[in-house]
Amino acid sequence: MAKIFCVANQKGGVGKTTTTVNLAAGLAKVGQRVLMVDLDPQGNATMGSGVDKRAMQLSVYDVLLESASVNEAAIFSEKCGYHVLGANRELAGAEVELVEVERRERRLKQALAAVADQYDFVLIDCPPSLSMLTLNGLCSAHGVIVPMQCEYFALEGLTDLVNTIKQVHANLNKDLQIIGLLRVMFDPRITLQQQVSDQLKAHFGDKVFDTVIPRNVRLAEAPSYGLPGVVFDPAARGSQAFIAFAEEMVQRIKAM
Repeated sequence: MAKIFCVANQKGGVGKTTTTVNLAAGLAKVGQRVLMVDLDPQGNATMGSGVDKRAMQLSVYDVLLESASVNEAAIFSEKCGYHVLGANRELAGAEVELVEVERRERRLKQALAAVADQYDFVLIDCPPSLSMLTLNGLCSAHGVIVPMQCEYFALEGLTDLVNTIKQVHANLNKDLQIIGLLRVMFDPRITLQQQVSDQLKAHFGDKVFDTVIPRNVRLAEAPSYGLPGVVFDPAARGSQAFIAFAEEMVQRIKAM
């Protein structure tokens, strides 16, 4: 049965999409069957997985409106080694259309239940706002992976996210928990980042992943080639860190 994880943070620009596509590629490299779900209407995770969002016949939009199944809409990315349930601009309209329908926050959960035995991991890239799309992701998931920059404002955003997860856990999804915090874009030469990292570990303990993703130019360049860094330049420091993170995730899930 697939383990389903949202990659979420209510602060924008913290590397959610970079984390999602590189973790998906890293898990595929270590032999896991992976489905990556893009819930952001910008479709960056789709494009960053080697799939042209403009050419898709079916997308996550069709799945949420129950006009297509996950199997019908998912595309296998040959270059990346995982399946992609992509998003494009149409998805922005789903927000409005879902308001009136029944089980609106559980549409994705039902759709993923039908394919749960086909994958080891399902990773959901959530938009930065707490929207109906994010809510669908959180209701589907067993847990949340939180990418964090070690900066002061990121700590404030984390407080909001923890409160949101508590509310969803209490009202909509009893399985939901924070799986772990991933320190990203980390530069050990900056004293503040080291201090925030130490605060995170003091407060959240073993919820902070051991793996740290360094600030890395090759990871930043990869999306312009439509690939995760792990595929674009496997030898880069950032790519190596994501493969280590994928291995840590597999171990953590075994221990759960």
